[in-house]
Amino acid sequence: MVAVSNDPITQVAVKPSEVLGLPVAMMRGRNVGLESEKVSGDKTKADANVAEQEHYHQEEHKINEKVADQQKVLTALIAGAMAGAFAKTVIAPLDRTKINFQIANKPFSAREACNFLYNSVRESGFLSLWRGNSATLVRIVPYAAIQFSSHEQYKLWLNFHKKKHLPPHFRFLAGSLAGVTSAALTYPLDLCRARMAVTPKETYNHIGEVFMKMIRAEGFCSMFRGFTPTILGSIPYSGSSFFTYETLKKAHAEARSGRDPNPIERMCFGAVAGMIGQSASYPLDIVRRRMQTAGITGHSLDYTTILGTARSIISEEGFIRGMYKGLSMNWIKGPIAVGVSFSTFDTLKHWLRKLDYFQDDV
Repeated sequence: MVAVSNDPITQVAVKPSEVLGLPVAMMRGRNVGLESEKVSGDKTKADANVAEQEHYHQEEHKINEKVADQQKVLTALIAGAMAGAFAKTVIAPLDRTKINFQIANKPFSAREACNFLYNSVRESGFLSLWRGNSATLVRIVPYAAIQFSSHEQYKLWLNFHKKKHLPPHFRFLAGSLAGVTSAALTYPLDLCRARMAVTPKETYNHIGEVFMKMIRAEGFCSMFRGFTPTILGSIPYSGSSFFTYETLKKAHAEARSGRDPNPIERMCFGAVAGMIGQSASYPLDIVRRRMQTAGITGHSLDYTTILGTARSIISEEGFIRGMYKGLSMNWIKGPIAVGVSFSTFDTLKHWLRKLDYFQDDV
C-alpha cells in the first residue's frame, strides 16, 4: 500500500517506512534542541557563578575557618587592645597638640603647632609630650578592645547570607555600631584624658583626682558633658573608617587574586580610612572637646548643648576656622594612628588565630 499526501497542490508518494520514521526524526531533533538549550543554560549559570564569585584573601580565610565564632571575638578583643595602645602611644604628642588648639580661641598653623611642642619640651621636659597618655591608655585599651571585638561580632550578626564580605551598607553599619558601643562604654575615661591633656602637670596628679575634682566642682553630671556629640561623631567616624578599610581589602583581594596584603599595604588602607573618617566627623569632635573642657576654660555656661556650643564657636571664630581648626594636624595624626592601629590589629589577630589554643573548639 502506498500512502498519498493530502496536499491539495502537490501529491507526493510517501513510503510507509518513511512515515514511521518521521516521529523518530522529530524526537531526535527535539532532543538536540533540548541538549543545546541545556548547554546554553549551563553556560549562563557558569557565567553567573563567575560574576557572583567572591574574591577573598585565601590565607586569611584559611585561618579564620579553623577558629570558632567565640574565639574570633576573643582574639579581636586581645589584638584590638594591643593595637589601640601602640597606635595611641605613637601619635600622643600630635594628639596633645591637636586638643590644645581645639579648645583654644586662637588660629591653628604648622608654626604654632611646632612652637607648642617646643615650648612644652622646654618648660616641662620631653616626656611632657606624652602627658595625659596614661589616661589615654586607660581609655584606649578597653575602647579599642571593645571596638574591634564588637565589630567582629556585628559582622557575624549582619552576615545573613554567610558570605566572605558584607554588602556595603552593612559594612558601614557594623563599623558605626562598633564605634557607638565602644564610645558609650568608655566615655568618662575619654573626658578624663581630655582634661589631663590640656592642663598643667600640677592640676591633676592621677586619673582618680580628675574624677574627684570634677564631681566636687561641677557635679556628677559633668562626667558626661559632651557625651551626645561623642556618640553622634562616632557614627560617621567609625562607620567610614571600617567601611573604607574593609572595602579596600576586598578590592585588593580582587586585584591580587586572593593574595594577603602585607603590613605596609594594610597600613596604607588604614591611613586612607583614617583620613576619610576624621574628615567626616571633625566638626563634632571640636564640639565634643569644647564641652568636655568647658569647666577649665571658663565656658561652663556657654558650652552646655551641641547647638549652643557650635553657635558660640562659629560666632567667635567663624565656621571654617572654628569648626575645622586643627584638621590639617588631624590629616597627619589620623592616618598614622588608624593605619598603625588597623595593620597592628590584623597582624596580631592572624598570629593569635594561628595558635592551637584558639583552634581547639572548632
